[in-house]
Order: sequence, then structure tokens, then C-alpha cells
Amino acid sequence: MSERDHDRALDLYRRMLRIRLAEEGIVRHYAEQEMRCPVHLHIGQEAVSAGVCAHVEAGTDRVFGSHRCHGPYLALGGSLEGFFGELHGKESGCCRGRGGSMHLIDKKVGFWGSSAIVAGTIPIAVGAGMAIRHRGERGVSIVFFGDGAVDEGVFSESVAFAALKQLPVLFVCENNLYATLSPQGVRQALDNIPQRAEALGCPGVRVDGNDANAVHEIVRVAAERAREGRGPTLIEARTYRWYAHVGPAPDTGNGARSTEELERWRARCPIARLEREWSEVGQRYPELAAVRASIELEVSAAIDHARRAPEPSVEAFLSEARAM
Repeated sequence: MSERDHDRALDLYRRMLRIRLAEEGIVRHYAEQEMRCPVHLHIGQEAVSAGVCAHVEAGTDRVFGSHRCHGPYLALGGSLEGFFGELHGKESGCCRGRGGSMHLIDKKVGFWGSSAIVAGTIPIAVGAGMAIRHRGERGVSIVFFGDGAVDEGVFSESVAFAALKQLPVLFVCENNLYATLSPQGVRQALDNIPQRAEALGCPGVRVDGNDANAVHEIVRVAAERAREGRGPTLIEARTYRWYAHVGPAPDTGNGARSTEELERWRARCPIARLEREWSEVGQRYPELAAVRASIELEVSAAIDHARRAPEPSVEAFLSEARAM
């Protein structure tokens, strides 16, 4: 493994593990009822956020998330104290306790926001891409969404407009095969998300969303293309969430998904995959263990900080209110 490949693999591992360990912290503590919001976990899908966000230039790029937004926020290096503070509804949260799990933001690392509305940030990201173009910047606007968002009219409208204006936008579809409890096959007649984009004039590609290196390479090409003024790309990353649509519990007991299906995908864990690849080329496992230990300490400290942080005051809440 070359030094460059080593550094890339370690960076992807760190980004994925930051998501996994932070969300495992949620799973451990959610039942204590101190986190006052629904949570949509990314566990199992970490390679998508890691591979995409490794290419983000915080000063010029703009990243937008969906309701399932922990992954890109954490992969970009968003504040863990801000993350857990927001989940606990505290003043230390990234939205000062106002937004909860589905409304995260940290512009310092390039994460410009997320929304609970399915497909809601797709047109916003296109607008950001238009602003980048208007200002003559070299940035890229990136938006994450699920396969369910593809069925919303605003998806097609946004992709068509971005293609028409050749805007620097990356549409990242995290296809975890389910929209809430509905399998993709009962909602979409054809399994052809990249082709939908191509029909609108936007190149579309499909990638194994559990292979961080594959995602990294696909996004490298798409981001370079966008920065060079050659327009948008849609990337469909096939992956799978390990937990329920919402909440820190499995959903294999309600008839929506089978335990056998879940176990097949757990065997394709993106983090374990990178660990195997690391070992196969003779790299030292203690280096990965050191990364894990460091992030575990950060997560533990951030949870403790959130528990101790003050509640927002009434005055603080009203300071952001606007009369119409």
C-alpha cells in the first residue's frame, strides 16, 4: 500500500468510525429519555458519507442532508458537542437546542443544513450550486437523500434544472432499499435511479455504497467534473440501514424486513470491510485501534458535556423569533 493509499484508507476509516461510534452512543443512551427527538440512524451506511465527504472543501463547498443527516455531519467533522447537545435539546447544540436530530448544521466544516421534509433540501442544494456558479467560485454543492425522495416531483425538477444550467451539483442518493417500511420494489416499477437522471440530461452512476474506496473514486471523478464546469452528476449508492427507519431498535419483527436479509447486509459491514482490506495488505491493526480509542473518548466526553449543558432559556428561544 502506497503512502497515499494508506492515508486515504485511514481517513475513510476515521470518518466511518466517527459515525458508527457516535450513533452507538445514541443506541446505548436513548432509552434514558434525555435525547428529546426522533433519531434516524446511519449505522450500516457509513461508507457513503465517508467517501463523499472526503472530497469536500469546507471553504467553498456546501453539503446538505436529509432527515437522516448524522452521517454527512459527522463525516465532515461536525462538532460532537454540538451534535449531542442538539439531540439533548441543550443550548450547546449546533442549533441551540431548537432543531433536534433532523436539523443539524456546522458551516465551519461545510455542512449547511438538513431538513425533515423528504426531498426538501434537493432544490436548496441546486440553488446553492447556482450561487456558486454566479459568484465564479470553484465549489460544489452536494445533497444527500434516500431512494424515497426520488419519487417526489421536486427531485426531477431540480435535476432537470441543474442539468439545463450545468450547475456544480452532486445528487447523492443513499439507496437503502426502503422508504420507511416500503421496499423499493413496491414503490418503483423499475430499478433505474441513475437512468432517471440521465433522462433529464444529468449523468447517473451506481456504486456499491458499502465500499468506501469505490464511493471515494466515483465522487472524485464527479466532483472534478463539477469543479471544471461540466455540470451535475447523480450517484446512487446501494447500501442498507441496520436499525429501524426511526429509533435505535431493529425493525425485523414487524414484517417489513426479515432477519435473514438484515444479517446478509450486516456481513457486508463497510467498516469491517475496510479493516479486512487493511489487514490483507499487511498494515498494522494497532493503528486502527488507536483511531477507535480516540473517537470513543471524544464521543463519551461529548455525551457528558451535553448532559451537563444548560437548557435554553425562554429569552434565548424568543431572541430568534420573528413577528410577521
